Amino acid sequence: MHLFDLTLPTPQENLALDEALLEHAEASDPPCEMLRIWESRETFVVLGRSSQAALEANLEFCRRQGICVLRRTSGGAAVVVAPGALMYAVVLSYEVRPALHSLDEAHRFVLQTTLAALAPLMPQATHQGICDLTLGEQKFSGNSVRCKQRSLLYHGTLLYGMDLSLVEQYLQMPSRQPDYRRNRPHGSFITNAPADAAALRRALIAGWRATPAPFDWPRQRVRQLVLERYHRDEWNLQR
Repeated sequence: MHLFDLTLPTPQENLALDEALLEHAEASDPPCEMLRIWESRETFVVLGRSSQAALEANLEFCRRQGICVLRRTSGGAAVVVAPGALMYAVVLSYEVRPALHSLDEAHRFVLQTTLAALAPLMPQATHQGICDLTLGEQKFSGNSVRCKQRSLLYHGTLLYGMDLSLVEQYLQMPSRQPDYRRNRPHGSFITNAPADAAALRRALIAGWRATPAPFDWPRQRVRQLVLERYHRDEWNLQR
């Protein structure tokens, strides 16, 4: 598996790079699988592909605070991305792993692999709901997936030192919740993992057996996606 430990300068570029890596894998022959790790230098909100912006984000408050609200290409609910949240993405090949055509198996495989990688740091962590990683009944990792014909992108966040009050400020209560949440507010539902960024990075790289990619990241495609999509309100706030 090829490794990109790479944070780009802007939120828009960082979202675009995940999408561009999926496109690169989709066009690759032989199949190409990748792990990307990054951490934003600024705070922003990311909506799921089908999220209704006004129902999931506190849009007016975000606007007053200068917090950008963007939309990713994968599903799931809105999240806050900020320093103290390590972001990861894996791009996996259906040709290498045909069982992943089943979405349930994709969730199970990625999250169990990630849990195994994190076990030396937090052996008590578990998979709950569709795609959450938890400590006890508190969530420290939310994830989402985007499927193409030959590959899938599975990406998420690992909270380790984020100011959790940001989530209360910038997000509304979700209309869809996993059963284990029991309508708890954000502040009592989420938690930070007991590890630092360097330890989490090492664990992910070892768990996914990733080595530095022998090719450059898709710079031109990232620039195109930023201009065509991630800098446009028609995309980010379309619903």
